[in-house]
Amino acid sequence: MTDNFLSSKKLLFDTWAPSYDWLFPSVIYQAIHKRLLQYVDLPEQANVLDIGCGTGRLLERLATQFPDLRGTGLDLSPNMLQVARLSNHHHPRLIFVEGKAESLPFAEGQFDAVFSSISFLHYLEPKQVLSEVARVLVPGGRFYLVDISTKVERLPQMLQISPFGIRLYSPNQRELLGSSAGLLVLNHHYLLGPVLLTIFAKPL
Repeated sequence: MTDNFLSSKKLLFDTWAPSYDWLFPSVIYQAIHKRLLQYVDLPEQANVLDIGCGTGRLLERLATQFPDLRGTGLDLSPNMLQVARLSNHHHPRLIFVEGKAESLPFAEGQFDAVFSSISFLHYLEPKQVLSEVARVLVPGGRFYLVDISTKVERLPQMLQISPFGIRLYSPNQRELLGSSAGLLVLNHHYLLGPVLLTIFAKPL
């Protein structure tokens, strides 16, 4: 099931890639990113990772706000990554690689911060993704999870995947998932309607 699920997602985003930055959601994402940046706290010369980076818009905004930042974008879709590379205004500070969030191709403790913006809802194995995020974060590093939230309080492993192939989590469910990976929740902030930012920290 996992391989078929990932293949379907990859095909979907490969198809969307050429027009993705012109679609209506991109306007919403711009507003979400602007609000997210108000809560981002990074060390000097931070090295960050954006999982499910799509066409790289969040990393572009981060690199503009933090001139010494180095960033890596990871996505399942090669077509999305091609668009990201072609519109990369911060090369070589930003790079884009193909891969899965469930098995990040990076070293332990490589990043000061990890971001996930409207992509976590697509993951079939959220516990594995969070475990990988915790692995690649430095001690004290932060994970900025931005996604649509829900009020439904059920155990994460019992949540059903919707017909659209997504799964939404309440603030409490995010805390439980983070705890299972050894991550602490610092706070939650609603950015736009039901879009919730949860800031996790890896203990020192």
